[in-house]
Amino acid sequence: MGVRLIAIDIDGTLLNSRGELPTANRQAVHEALEAGVEVVLVTGRAFHHAKPVAGALSDRIMLICNNGALTKRVDGSTLGRRLLPRATAREIIVATRPIRQGAALIFDRADARQYVFENIDWQHPNRRDYYELNRRFMLEVDPLEQALSEDPAQVAFTGEVVQMRTLAGKMRKLRAAENVTLTLTEYEARDFSLLDIIAGGWSKGAALASWCNQLGLDRSAVMAVGDNLNDREMLEFAGMPVVMGNAVPALKAIGWPTTATHDKSGLADAIRAVVLSAG
Repeated sequence: MGVRLIAIDIDGTLLNSRGELPTANRQAVHEALEAGVEVVLVTGRAFHHAKPVAGALSDRIMLICNNGALTKRVDGSTLGRRLLPRATAREIIVATRPIRQGAALIFDRADARQYVFENIDWQHPNRRDYYELNRRFMLEVDPLEQALSEDPAQVAFTGEVVQMRTLAGKMRKLRAAENVTLTLTEYEARDFSLLDIIAGGWSKGAALASWCNQLGLDRSAVMAVGDNLNDREMLEFAGMPVVMGNAVPALKAIGWPTTATHDKSGLADAIRAVVLSAG
């Protein structure tokens, strides 16, 4: 059996270093879809931030968002939800307040309350563009735990790489850590990192495995392409894992096949070499 599904990370994989969608990647994805291959964007982004990227490709694209917490169609309909119990989210928010500057809750909602935050500096160069692009989906609540009227999909923190590694280390000592998945995504060149907390037992890989099970697809029919730490479980699940040339060293060290960088449309090269050349 050849590749029947391609799982693609967004930032650092589908998009280049300027956040643009290269023409070569767009064309390769379209050709894969026309060949009958399922395409799923598997991302740490929340739905409101991932939807425009998927929409620029095709309304047939599926989305696994929030590092595996939500599986959605481009139209916003939800096919799978792995929510974080609000009591657990509250414990994390309150316990970390003395050791962090800001935090956010992300919900599976369609209105301006999708992203609820507390005390985040949106003037910081690593956050400003995100805020300007997505602020219509965002709401500030202080203290943040007052926003927990329902179970969230994710608790999120952002900051410098060392700062987030330190916060992750301290969080792993919390009682609540036994029931959650902690994921770091790092951009060392910008000294920027994201620390995401979702329901325990879930990840990009677990959500992808669940979706493939619904489709009746074996992992041997899955190709996955990624570049960062939060892609590891997805790559481990796939029968054909491919690592971007710009990937973090920890992924490259595993020895999976490597393609060109995101600025050289490495994703398109991988799709053409593995999927399209096989007919």
